Amino acid sequence: MALREIRLEGDPVLTKECRNVKELTERQKVLIEDMLETMYDADGVGLAAPQVGVLRRICVVDVGDEHGPYILINPKIIETDGEQTGQEGCLSVPGKAGTVTRPMKVKVEALDLDMNLQTYEGEGLLARAFCHEIDHLDGHMYTEIAEGPLYEVSAAEDEEEEYEEEASSEDGDNS
Repeated sequence: MALREIRLEGDPVLTKECRNVKELTERQKVLIEDMLETMYDADGVGLAAPQVGVLRRICVVDVGDEHGPYILINPKIIETDGEQTGQEGCLSVPGKAGTVTRPMKVKVEALDLDMNLQTYEGEGLLARAFCHEIDHLDGHMYTEIAEGPLYEVSAAEDEEEEYEEEASSEDGDNS
């Protein structure tokens, strides 16, 4: 496995629509392993193939749930419900975030590593991540739909948010 260079906003590859995967090759399996390693190294929750310069309909998502990493080949959203508005960032737009409205729940069909059709349901962060990564496969970025200007996000703020979440969940455990 190897870390891949994450393409940044402004790179033309991020505006192109990706092609379907007809047959999963060894080269694409290596790509998926590299994408996972790259995503984890960058502390992301998702990564789409065009973000590493490959125009194929492949993305990976890991929000830390019990399912582990989701590997989505030729994904498509088949159902949505509700809406959520919140902060969204992107590995291709480092240090920035924006406010984005997405569905609260989504149902996604995608092929797995064995090229078998799977259906995944996501809610909250997982729904947001599925939508975000599938948008990348269609040549779109969250910056196109952000409500208002993007704002700076520092690593210290991220750590502070994580600490606050841990503290509030610990408080909930004590009651």
